[in-house]
Amino acid sequence: MSSQGLSILSVSLGSGTGQEVQTENVTVAEGGVAEITCRLHQYDGSIVVIQNPARQTLFFNGTRALKDERFQLEEFSPRRVRIRLSDARLEDEGGYFCQLYTEDTHHQIATLTVLVAPENPVVEVREQAVEGGEVELSCLVPRSRPAAVLRWYRDRKELKGVSSGQENGKVWSVASTVRFRVDRKDDGGIVICEAQNQALPSGHSKQTQYVLDVQYSPTARIHASQAVVREGDTLVLTCAVTGNPRPNQIRWNRGNESLPERAEAVGETLTLPGLVSADNGTYTCEAANKHGHARALYVLVVYDPGAVVEAQTSVPYAIVGGILALLVFLIICVLVGMVWCSVRQKGSYLTHEASGLDEQGEAREAFLNGGDGHKRKEEFFI
Repeated sequence: MSSQGLSILSVSLGSGTGQEVQTENVTVAEGGVAEITCRLHQYDGSIVVIQNPARQTLFFNGTRALKDERFQLEEFSPRRVRIRLSDARLEDEGGYFCQLYTEDTHHQIATLTVLVAPENPVVEVREQAVEGGEVELSCLVPRSRPAAVLRWYRDRKELKGVSSGQENGKVWSVASTVRFRVDRKDDGGIVICEAQNQALPSGHSKQTQYVLDVQYSPTARIHASQAVVREGDTLVLTCAVTGNPRPNQIRWNRGNESLPERAEAVGETLTLPGLVSADNGTYTCEAANKHGHARALYVLVVYDPGAVVEAQTSVPYAIVGGILALLVFLIICVLVGMVWCSVRQKGSYLTHEASGLDEQGEAREAFLNGGDGHKRKEEFFI
């Protein structure tokens, strides 16, 4: 990459001839291509000499003088002298002399500036990251000019880092560190360190991705090959284990009993062929790493299809029997109510009838005795 400076230096050589030479400053990235140009005005064929910063002659009137094949004469005309420098290096930096020999010798200087683009940053972790703790990452760009600007990114968000730099001759060594807390969900996450400076094309940068390695205690969960198991079935239990570092050994148990003799335990799977009711129990898988221990449970109940069918067929009879018992109870209650009401009504009628007889007896007695206490009559009316 090359770019020309904004300032153009010029000088009038010889008042009589009016000849002029102009040069332009040039900036190039290390390893790039630079073009150094001397513009001539009213050139009359005088001698033109191009020299490097060490004042060594590169070209004399269009003829190569220095055996450095990186320099090539691209153009030599009355209007312009242009040379091309390939694979630019830091030692090529400096002032290039464009000299025009007339009655008096005059020259102009084109300043070549060589920039150094940063290489891909080197990202390292200070110590192993563990769940619930902090991780510290460092990013280093050992060589750049000008000093590279370092930035951190995580989940597309910029992280705040602490940068420092040291100048080594013409180049800079730049470093940055960042710290943040991590959890198990951060394991495998991406953190990016980005480096930029003017030696890179606009909008470009050098990036290094660091994959987080967060260690955490294990977890375990048992998955069964089927939901309902019957006698004679084959059941496969799988112990799904997570953890960092990943547990390399899984243990299967059945409560306080030993595993059935037919059981086959191979790593994360436990196979139970030809199930019988004696296989019932609580099965566990256990896993561990240096950060903790995990245990998962599975309760096995082997169903007898015959017993299931019998239980299902007995349910309707029980329901019907309950309904009939309820109906009988309601009928008895109705009958008792009817009898009670009947007894109440008959008792009331007998009471009134007795009261009437009493009144008739009193009237009869009054009639026999007389109302004024006369003699008792001997006649009876029937």
